[in-house]
Amino acid sequence: MAKARAIIKRLRAVRNIRKITRTMELIATARFKRAMDRATEASAYTKKINEIVADLAQADLKIEHPLLQQRDEVKNAIVLVITANRGLCGGYNASVLRQGISRVQELRGSDVTTQVEVAGKRGISVMGFQGYELERTYTHFEDKPSFEEVNELAERYISEFTDGTIDRLDVAWMEFRTASRQEALVETLLPIGNLQGSEEEQEAEPQASVDYEFLPSANEILEEIVPAAFKARLFKCFLDAAVSEQIFRMVAMKGATENADEMIGALKQRYNRARQQQITSELAEIIGGAAALE
Repeated sequence: MAKARAIIKRLRAVRNIRKITRTMELIATARFKRAMDRATEASAYTKKINEIVADLAQADLKIEHPLLQQRDEVKNAIVLVITANRGLCGGYNASVLRQGISRVQELRGSDVTTQVEVAGKRGISVMGFQGYELERTYTHFEDKPSFEEVNELAERYISEFTDGTIDRLDVAWMEFRTASRQEALVETLLPIGNLQGSEEEQEAEPQASVDYEFLPSANEILEEIVPAAFKARLFKCFLDAAVSEQIFRMVAMKGATENADEMIGALKQRYNRARQQQITSELAEIIGGAAALE
């Protein structure tokens, strides 16, 4: 009887856990849809502004802008690692941290003074535990990072890059491509290198030459559009990270719920067998007692 009671107790605990994982799966699904809508809208904006800058780059112009200048020697760099504030999202944080830590080690191995900045409590905890000195940490970028929050960060990076405090900015994050495809990446956002977007975008949509009439002038337009392109890219990194986190959590919780279902089924079978053995034992005792009385 004691064994059957233990099984019932465990069965009740697994059912309670299943309710939690199922609820978390539904919450992640709802948040994923909202985050994906924002990421899709930002992606269209980023793509368009990159197309405009790329068209300008293809024109017969000599483009000069502080954010486009490649430094002869990189002495100081910042690596920004974008992780989640919460766990229970599978390998999301581990994948991003692997990319970020690898880039930090690579830069420091090349004698580049590297400052590490981390967004997300999980990344802060892991990198702090591994002994990395974190220059700045951010925990306010939740499921819906706002452009104002990212813009404040971007303005500081632009200022530090143009005044020579840093020579390079790398960002490690989880890129969202489709609902079934996300990839942890680390990319150099400053100085701005490829103005024409990713290779996939260029292959998918070959650029057509466009004749522009610049008013008031090409340089004045670049003064506005190049920083805007950088801010859009950085904002897209945060949006991609937010939507990817929800996808990873949704998949992880779905797997946990399915595992709980399997465990509940197995525990039910064990309980039925234990109950059957108990009834058989009690019947044998009754039959044995009756025979002894004859």
